[in-house]
Amino acid sequence: MSNELARAVAELAAETDFSGVVHVAERGTTVHQAAFGLADRAHGIPATLDTQFAMASGSKGFTAVVVLSLVGDGTLTLDTTARSVLGDALGLIEPDVTIDHLLTHTSGIGDYLDEEELDEDDLDPPLPVSVHRLATVPDFLLVVDGFPTKFPAGARFAYNNGGFIVLSLIAELAAGRSYHDLVAERVTGPAGMVDTAFLRSDELPGTAALGYVDRPDGWRTNHFHLPVRGGGDGGAYTTLADMARFWDAVLGGRLLPDQVVDDMRRPHSPWSDDGVSYGRGIWIRNGGATIWLEGSDPGVSFHSAVDPEDGVLTTVISNTTDGAWPIRRRIDEIVRSVTA
Repeated sequence: MSNELARAVAELAAETDFSGVVHVAERGTTVHQAAFGLADRAHGIPATLDTQFAMASGSKGFTAVVVLSLVGDGTLTLDTTARSVLGDALGLIEPDVTIDHLLTHTSGIGDYLDEEELDEDDLDPPLPVSVHRLATVPDFLLVVDGFPTKFPAGARFAYNNGGFIVLSLIAELAAGRSYHDLVAERVTGPAGMVDTAFLRSDELPGTAALGYVDRPDGWRTNHFHLPVRGGGDGGAYTTLADMARFWDAVLGGRLLPDQVVDDMRRPHSPWSDDGVSYGRGIWIRNGGATIWLEGSDPGVSFHSAVDPEDGVLTTVISNTTDGAWPIRRRIDEIVRSVTA
């Protein structure tokens, strides 16, 4: 599989002008990894296997682990209502909305970025607050407030970005710690993810890739498109090696007890007819045979998946809006043909 993967990925990367990184491993052994394109176009700095790339919504998985760890230590329960922690904040959230509704995208709360109503040609909807003002979780209160309920809690699945911001706010209030500190203490630290963090877009280290948006007059950075620092619904930066460490820590029971991880992998919210569902903070297929995190923002596309039974890990990250998807689909085709 290694030679076929290397050839197919290289050909498609050249065809699509892919900028990003790829890693495929089987039971902890790397089958193929490669870096393509530029981390910084203005200065001609190439992407490398160690480059930190933005994850967009991929880091919702970190929020889920933080919240479930707080459930594990008794700080919260899955039945804890958002209202019991938020007090008077975000007054349009109904009293019966629980932590579990928010984790499974079944809360029905209004969303600042409603993907069911988003025009697919509008890849950069405006935020109600200037992005330079969004650096801490409380800053996002102005973003998620004021949206009326869409449907009763538990009625159905509707992917909800704002719901994970609410979860991060609940985590902060319940634990008395900032969300970013909680991620460091309960996710990246224990997992050994030494190069994963919520970096500020105006303080990016030289090891991080800039995100790029393709415009008619050329490439522009996504600096003015996203919050200056990500929060509960996404925005961390990571590396290929750190994503391998994350899945190893999750499936190895180092972040959460095995029974909690098994429940994360259980279908809680059916999404499509081809076996795709949502668990708690992660996407799943075929009852948890495949689990993954995924994210897309202007200048960001991210996908990291693992099959716990056969041990195949695939991570594709790009610093362009759509760059990861053709590569990810081609890798999936090859892996499925080999493992079938």
